[in-house]
Amino acid sequence: MDLSELERDNTGRCRLSSPVPPVCLKEPCVLGVDEAGRGPVLGPMVYAICYCPLSRLEDLEALKVADSKTLSESERDRLFAKMEEDKDFVGWALDVLSPNLISTSMLGRVKYNLNALSHDTATGLVQFALDQGVNVAQVFVDTVGLPETYQERLQQRFPGIEVTVKAKADALYPVVSAASICAKVARDRAVKNWKFVEKLPDLDTDYGSGYPNDPKTKAWLRKHVDPVFGFPQFVRFSWRTAQSILESEAEDVMWEDSETGNQEGPGKIKSYFSESPQSCPRLPHRYFQERGLKSATVL
Repeated sequence: MDLSELERDNTGRCRLSSPVPPVCLKEPCVLGVDEAGRGPVLGPMVYAICYCPLSRLEDLEALKVADSKTLSESERDRLFAKMEEDKDFVGWALDVLSPNLISTSMLGRVKYNLNALSHDTATGLVQFALDQGVNVAQVFVDTVGLPETYQERLQQRFPGIEVTVKAKADALYPVVSAASICAKVARDRAVKNWKFVEKLPDLDTDYGSGYPNDPKTKAWLRKHVDPVFGFPQFVRFSWRTAQSILESEAEDVMWEDSETGNQEGPGKIKSYFSESPQSCPRLPHRYFQERGLKSATVL
């Protein structure tokens, strides 16, 4: 699994895929869809599909694939390596969505919520398989939202394919379990090898679980919040946990059309640019470094 494209630019999204097994171009195939990293406040969300001929489904089951959440990291890596060895009948594809893309989508002028983003990403991957020539006959999906509504939408989008959407599909259907493993392996590697574009002093890579209720994750967020520019792009700043920390730890902003008043002093955005004997030294934010900007002490 080559994540070099994501490592070069982790601000948007990238799609990875295996070669399509020739048998999957000819024989009717079953395809599973699942994701990893939907809930965390840190790191990307990864959607994955895995597919194989219906005639080889028992061979996929023989690998003893299971819901990735029930497996250790080493077990997931072993099973993914085994699927790679069986590339003569197993194929997969991934869509890696960066934290920056997720948050800017959710907080844009036209709101694009996480469910809609998830549905569109899953639909896009099924269409990708079809565009690659995979003879998809059946699709199994782990639901996001109401399974009946989701299934109806997918069935309308792909009328020639038998679509099944279920809660806990990753524990019910081996082909969804396989997709779950692909997604989790990709997310784990993306998080572990994340390239921070920000120059963070004393960067701590012990993030905890990455979930919003994890005390270690919350501590990491507080440590690495910039008082003006907020969080590194590793953080989903649209999550409520991140927003709460911004409200308590970052500087306030006074807009021109806001009520006027005393805007000086600590807690105001001007204080970020002022130097005082009490202020702690810090590296300039990358916004200033990239533009060659320095503080002007004398005009």
